[in-house]
Amino acid sequence: MNRFSKTSSKAATAALAFLVLTTAVASHAADRKPKKKKNVDLSANPLAGVNSKQPDKELFDKAMLAMKKGHFDVARLDLQTMLNTYPESEYRMRAKLAVGDSWFKEGGSAALTQAEAEYTDFITFFPNAPEAAEAQMKVADIYYEQMEKPDRDPVNAVHAEKEYRNMINMFPDSTLVPRAKQKLRDVQEVMAEREAEIGLYYESREDYNAAIARLETVVDTYPLYSRADQALLGIGDAYAGEAHNVQMTTKLPGAVRERLASVYMDRAAQAYAQVITRYPMAPHVEDARDRLIAMNRPIPEPTEAAIAENDAEVRSQQPLRFTDKTLDIIKHGPMVVQAVHVGEPTLDDPKRTLAPEITKQNVTMFAEAINAGRPPAAPVAATPTGANEPPRNDQPSTVPLEMAPPAGSNGVGAEIVSPSSGAAAQPDPGAGLKAVGPVNTVLPAAEKPAEAPMPVNEVKSQGATATDINAKPKKPKADLSDESDSKKKKKKGLAKLNPF
Repeated sequence: MNRFSKTSSKAATAALAFLVLTTAVASHAADRKPKKKKNVDLSANPLAGVNSKQPDKELFDKAMLAMKKGHFDVARLDLQTMLNTYPESEYRMRAKLAVGDSWFKEGGSAALTQAEAEYTDFITFFPNAPEAAEAQMKVADIYYEQMEKPDRDPVNAVHAEKEYRNMINMFPDSTLVPRAKQKLRDVQEVMAEREAEIGLYYESREDYNAAIARLETVVDTYPLYSRADQALLGIGDAYAGEAHNVQMTTKLPGAVRERLASVYMDRAAQAYAQVITRYPMAPHVEDARDRLIAMNRPIPEPTEAAIAENDAEVRSQQPLRFTDKTLDIIKHGPMVVQAVHVGEPTLDDPKRTLAPEITKQNVTMFAEAINAGRPPAAPVAATPTGANEPPRNDQPSTVPLEMAPPAGSNGVGAEIVSPSSGAAAQPDPGAGLKAVGPVNTVLPAAEKPAEAPMPVNEVKSQGATATDINAKPKKPKADLSDESDSKKKKKKGLAKLNPF
């Protein structure tokens, strides 16, 4: 009994405490003001601040809600209805941009092409609106989303780089400029990676002119490339390879080989020194130092500003993790984890160095090395052409004196000699020009045409009739005596017994 009473008292105490707590909560809830229900449509509308019931706003909110749920065709239909029905609405600018956003979020090559057209039209119709910068940013993002890996087709990367540059140059005061610059750094990381891989491949094949051209393009155009130190190291190794090839050749004199090798090694040392002075915190700085020591060249010291700049670039790079490498194999686009996040990207058109330019530099270096030990050739004075010598091409040809026309002549080169005048002068039969042709110029008399012969009737009149004249001649009969006939053929075999 005592045990049962203790249990009952505990249950009664718990029930009383629950009743008191419920009463307190109910009284507190009654004192609070009822919370207004938040309109869900307003959260999808970045322009509306009040709960308005205007028809254009209702259509816009409906379209935004449909786009949020992924019904892009319904959203475009509502937006086009609003634009056609209410052309003077305050939401028309945002609605025009939202049409492009619907195509952009839908994805796919065809949808992205349509989105680019919508954004371009928006920039054309509203160039001074703040949303124009957003439209230009979306155009660049379209190509950014379609970029391939560095070893694939670079068309989309080239277009993305161009569009991000246009966005930064056209709208420098926009709040989207920092994001556009970072996207531009990512795109230039991909472009530089492509050029560097091609250049290092050419270097492995000992095509040093092509390798130097590609790697110099990387260094000059994309200085924020995460592996620019490796590109400079490749340039130095390519020039060192050129020097080695010159020293091993046997077609040039020894002095010429030494001069050419010295020029190539100077350029290699210059590239190694640039690694130390521009990228002192990069991982390949020690390799550049070792190469300079092996060449017995002085090692430069980087400045404090260069150290601080490169240190900020290295710290801004994200570390490459194992998951990043795995995702790089799976995903479609490039990996831009190692792109820097500081510094100003290149806003000018890329300056490319071509292999023919490097070849011309090598030809000039060869000519200077060959002509270095020779005295300068004295200029040869032009001498006039003699009488019996062919004309020179450095002076105009002159007419010989004996062929020049005399003074006062007509310049034709031939003179008509006329007989001298005067009563006492006798005519000279050999003077002047003689006429070509017979002396007697009297024309013969015209001959009379001969008379036509009289017609003769060939038909004989003796016993000739019209029938005989018009009758056709008969052909003679052919002699068929020699031809074979079936009736005259001799019978052979059993046919001899046939009497018929």
